Amino acid sequence: MPTILVVDDEASIRRTLREILEYEDFDVEEAVDGEEALSALRENAYDLVILDVKMPKIDGMEVLETIAEEGYEVPVLMISGHGTIETAVESTKLGAYDFIEKPPDLNRLLVTVRNALDHGKLEVENRRMRQAISEQSTGDLPPIIGESASIQEIKDTIDRVAPTEARVLISGENGTGKELVAKWIHHKSARADEPMVEVNCAAIPSELIESELFGHEKGAFTGATQQRIGKFEQAHEGTLFLDEIGDMSLSAQAKVLRVLEESEIERVGGEHSISVDVRVVAATNKDLMEEIEEGRFREDLYHRIGVILIDVPPLRERRDDIPLLTEHIAERVAQRNGLPPKTFTDDALHRLKDYEWRGNVRELHNVIERLLILVDRETIEAADIDQFVQPGVDSEGVAQELIKAYDDFTDARDQFEKHFIQHKLLEHDWNVSQTAETIGIQRSHLYNKLNKYGIERDD
Repeated sequence: MPTILVVDDEASIRRTLREILEYEDFDVEEAVDGEEALSALRENAYDLVILDVKMPKIDGMEVLETIAEEGYEVPVLMISGHGTIETAVESTKLGAYDFIEKPPDLNRLLVTVRNALDHGKLEVENRRMRQAISEQSTGDLPPIIGESASIQEIKDTIDRVAPTEARVLISGENGTGKELVAKWIHHKSARADEPMVEVNCAAIPSELIESELFGHEKGAFTGATQQRIGKFEQAHEGTLFLDEIGDMSLSAQAKVLRVLEESEIERVGGEHSISVDVRVVAATNKDLMEEIEEGRFREDLYHRIGVILIDVPPLRERRDDIPLLTEHIAERVAQRNGLPPKTFTDDALHRLKDYEWRGNVRELHNVIERLLILVDRETIEAADIDQFVQPGVDSEGVAQELIKAYDDFTDARDQFEKHFIQHKLLEHDWNVSQTAETIGIQRSHLYNKLNKYGIERDD
């Protein structure tokens, strides 16, 4: 049963509110002034506080400030017989859930009380979730592996930009480690103790992205059966990571731009603005300047999010880092899966360095995990790489190979098509639907090609 603390210096108001709320099965306690209210808050936990503005000793606004300063996790509903717009606005800025004039309308009071209680529950759940996210992102955060000049530059940039409030735009191909860079920026920032909330803009349908980012009120649209707190609110005082921001719809881009300019959000179906303090770090695998030219991305948003630009290079441009990455990944995979440690011979490492790695570090991770599971010996050799790893494709090398190997055009074309399809499947982690869409053919047509060329996934 929710417990509500009613704070008012008028006994008749306290009695009326108690009778109404207890009739609705709420547990009610009373305080006659602000001093008594603070004493009660310090000794007991409440689900809601109904707080009068004008009181002797300590008035309601001072109590509200103290609640915010001392970090009590309780929604506050302000009431006053001398309500003004200025008072309502000020109390909202100080953290009040809502403001109601005396004498309160019975129906509005009960609706507001229930909404405030629901809001309080969501806030507690979100704090727990945010804490879990924060612990996950910082407690087991893998290092950025590599000694190449490009990786050293990225590490140096992180060290310089992390302590600031500058927004960062991270670019790079899929699987290069953009998310890891974002996590290190948060981990080394002054916001590290607050949550880092992640949003994959490409994975959310355009009609739902605004609800996901800004939240919605109950009844805002069909299916909105309860209030939802959006990612911006969840990331309050922390970091919001907008992954694949280049896939965000133009309407959502406009609203994100407004948030960045005004530090306020409005839930879908809501009538009030909510202040948010969020540092935004974004990432994309697209050329946003090209997207701007094509009218798919707002130039003003680009300049807002791209104060600091970090480009994460593909793995094929830092091949000398592959041995270090292989050793690190193998150790982590073995520990996570309870496997015995294994080493790679020099020839095996050279073979890994020869591949194109179109899937970048993510693909390398999958390959190493496959090898650790399938190879029975303690040492992984070059022959194991050839047996269990689908090689990346060097288009120019394949073309030269086909020119030398085939006199018949049809055979050469078929072999090139086979290599091309293998490469694209590998690039999309064997997602047939995405691969078909990327290369511009129907999924059923792609399945026919797989059957024709006998292409099968190794694992």
